Amino acid sequence: MKQRALDESPRPPRGAAPLPKTLPRSSTPVLLRSGDAPPIPADADEEPELFPRRISRAAVVYFTNQLAVMVDTGISLADALGHIAAQETNPTFRRIITDLKATVEEGQSFSAALSRYPKLFNTTYCALVRAAEATGGMGAMLDRMARYMRQELETRSKVRGALAYPAVMAVLAVVVTVFLLTYVLPKFVPLFSRKGVQLPLPTRVMMGISAALTDYWYVWLGGIAALAAGWVYLRRAPQGRAVLDRLRLQLPVLGPLFLKVTVSRSIRTLGTVLQSGVPMLEALDLAGAVAANVHFERLWRHVADHVTQGGQVCEALARDPLFPRSLTQMVAAGEQTGKLGQVLERASAYYEQEVETAVKAATSLIEPLVIVVMGIVVGGIAMALLLPVFTLSRSAG
Repeated sequence: MKQRALDESPRPPRGAAPLPKTLPRSSTPVLLRSGDAPPIPADADEEPELFPRRISRAAVVYFTNQLAVMVDTGISLADALGHIAAQETNPTFRRIITDLKATVEEGQSFSAALSRYPKLFNTTYCALVRAAEATGGMGAMLDRMARYMRQELETRSKVRGALAYPAVMAVLAVVVTVFLLTYVLPKFVPLFSRKGVQLPLPTRVMMGISAALTDYWYVWLGGIAALAAGWVYLRRAPQGRAVLDRLRLQLPVLGPLFLKVTVSRSIRTLGTVLQSGVPMLEALDLAGAVAANVHFERLWRHVADHVTQGGQVCEALARDPLFPRSLTQMVAAGEQTGKLGQVLERASAYYEQEVETAVKAATSLIEPLVIVVMGIVVGGIAMALLLPVFTLSRSAG
């Protein structure tokens, strides 16, 4: 009777939906049919962490590349997301991918699911995916997006690498200077006072600066805090941001580098989205959005208004001094032949080389300059300390 009761226990019919998630997880291995996504780890549907882990830009590029390869091989989008979620080691990113998979399975578009995470998938990413959904080439579009993001990441890494060494040297110079003025120089003040010698002018100036740093340190800290607050306010205020962006483009050594990076980013985005089938006006909006510069955002907005009135892109670009004249001629040729997207992608590849050359030139100029400035500051403080010693030795002799 016991065996019969076991045999007559209710069984789910073949092909029925899986058991609800509220039931306890079984420790028995699950057999997968061919084409099924592997099971997502047990912590994928748990509550979010108290401190979510950061998701790097490189991880998003790798995710896009994986998804492109899987979709190209014929795996459905939902199954591909399930495979990637099962292999993801970052629990925060795994939870996001799992949510994308669930949203797609509910019948919503992939672009709508991505738009829920704008910090990871920006407007350009969502626009390209939306264009792929309209044309049916999701695999090729994701591959194009992965290449676009990889180029953007490489450009950003080159610029940061060029600025890292000078920034470290500048911070080190400030730290050494403050240490000498607040700790080393005050040790010599009692010695100079006891001897009663007339101190040279450089020494008196350094001693005054040292006294100002040690006696009014709270004023200096307040000034630093005020400068930081002012910087944040300028970056958030429209007029202040416009001033800072203009100054960035007019810096003596770094200005040409920032200009080329901004131009390269804009035309790469414009060429990529046009080649992907995005409408011209939306593509121009995206080119302005990725520029990260107020003046280039206004430039592309003006171009969009000009195109809306029936004009050409090259005509609006030729009126703005920020845009290179040689690139304007390329845009005009692309519009005449109807291959603007291809021309811009080739121009962006050329500007990538220009950015690399500008990075090397800026690095070769900034590094010696920082070293010279640091040597002058430290050497000046050392000379201010040694001049009274020479005076004391002469008087003693």
